[in-house]
Order: sequence, then structure tokens, then C-alpha cells
Amino acid sequence: MSSSTLISVIICTHNPRLDYLDRVLKALDLQTLSKEMWELLLIDNASKKILSTEIDLSWHPNSRHIREEQLGLTPSRIRGIKESTANTIVFVDDDNVLNLDYLEVTLGISQKWINIGAWGGQVRADFEVNPPDWIKSYLGALAIREFDRDSWSNFIGHNSSTPCGAGLCIRRIVAEKYATKTIQDLHRIKLDRTGNKLTSCGDSDIAFTSCDIGLGLGQFTSLKLTHLIPSQRLEEEYMERLIEGINYSGVILSHLRGFDVAFPRRSILQKLIDFYRLVKMSDIDRRMYLAAKKGEKKAVIEIFNN
Repeated sequence: MSSSTLISVIICTHNPRLDYLDRVLKALDLQTLSKEMWELLLIDNASKKILSTEIDLSWHPNSRHIREEQLGLTPSRIRGIKESTANTIVFVDDDNVLNLDYLEVTLGISQKWINIGAWGGQVRADFEVNPPDWIKSYLGALAIREFDRDSWSNFIGHNSSTPCGAGLCIRRIVAEKYATKTIQDLHRIKLDRTGNKLTSCGDSDIAFTSCDIGLGLGQFTSLKLTHLIPSQRLEEEYMERLIEGINYSGVILSHLRGFDVAFPRRSILQKLIDFYRLVKMSDIDRRMYLAAKKGEKKAVIEIFNN
């Protein structure tokens, strides 16, 4: 490792959409932070085509192609952590176009906010097609978040200060702690995307690891990126699967972090109120609500059967 390497940028990808990945790499090529100060690792997670033969990284003097055969975002992240060298790590998804000062701002935060171990920023959407009106209530599930003030805390579950996986920044001490405990826990390995499965919450687990070791979490308005949203992610069937996966993973993560999870006991009156609300919902909202409950129920059953 060069003594001037201060940030490791890790892109984990599986069968990427190459036009999107090209935009991601071009934004990295144009970063205001000198390339001498950061390295680039492209983790090819068992893609059908070997990405090192498809994608040219020669524009970056400190870049590497790395092939990870164990399918899943979590194994890819762990491989990236092991292969990286800098004290600050930035996870960039293969559809994340960073603002051109993203790495420079990240470096400034890492130097100023020494008590924060995991942080992120604003995520704006770039839709391939105009989104339908109904999906506006569910954009949070697509990791879209915009805010007008910085937020930080050291409390697990403090939503406004918990960064998402898009552009997630972590200190090496947090990354190594997360990797060590995750390798030993098959449930944690399964928290995030694996192939076509839409499980999630691995990014939250990484962020909460900062709190585990006495550091905090933060979200900063000055950190900005654009999330490229393809047309298929705006379809009802995809969103239904996504919401089920998010709610399933949320219950699993709560259990792993020591919170009690169980089937809620509801009175007859409460059940009648719930039924009335369900009847009054639109067809789409009802489907999404039931998808969320299906994911939660699946997780609780899995927990109590293990």
C-alpha cells in the first residue's frame, strides 16, 4: 500500500448492466480527489462473463479486478475488505454515480468526525422511465433519500443517522470487525442480495458495527450520489418482492442484534380494525402491505424453527 492511499473504493457487482457501470466508472475517473490518494477494487461476484475481460480499469493507476466465486453481496463485501488497504472504505454499487467531489468530501469527514465509524449521504434517483404515481410512497425501499440537515448518533436503529449501502463509508476498524463476526455467522452472510434474492439489511449491520465498537453513525448533506433505477424496478411485482425481502431481513437483523421478535398477539378488536384498514387500501397498497407481513412472518418462523 502506498502511504498516500487514504481511501479504498470497492465496487461489488454480479452480472452488471454495463452501460450503468460505465457511468459509475466515469464518475470515479473524474473525482476531484487525486487518484494517488485512493485505490479502486472491482469485485466480480461470479458474473457469467469474466469482467476483467470486459471492463478496462487502466485509467486508474491503483486499481484491481478481483473475482469472488461465492455468490452474494456479503461475501463480495468481505472479499473487498480483505483485499483493500486504506483506513477508509467506500462501497459503491454498480448503479451509483458519485458526485465528482464525493471522495474528497468523504476524506474530509473521516478526518474531521473521528468519532464516527460509518457514514453516508444523499441518494437521488435517475429513473430510466418516468415512475408511476403509486411508487412515490415506496421510494425509500429503492434507497432514495434526500434531506436538508446532517444527522449523527451512536444509537442502533436511529434511522435519520443510519447510512444505506449506496456510497456507504466505513473505517477499517469497523470493516474488519464486521468481516470477522460475519464470517462466523451464516445468518449474517444471507442478509443481503444473493443472485435474484432481494434480501437486504447487510448495510445496516455494517453501520451498526460502528456502534458495537463505540463509534457513531452519520449522514451528511454534502455527500451526494445518483442511483440509476432501471425500468423493471418500477414494476409492481418487483416492488412486492423487494418489500417482502426488506421486511424479512429487518426481522432477522433485529433478532441477530438481540431484540425480541415474535408473532404479535392482537385482540379481536385490533384484528377487526386491521381488516377494516386493509379493505380501505388501494389494491397496490394492500399488496405491498401483505408482502411486508409475509416477509416478517417468514422471518419469525425461520427464527423459531432454528
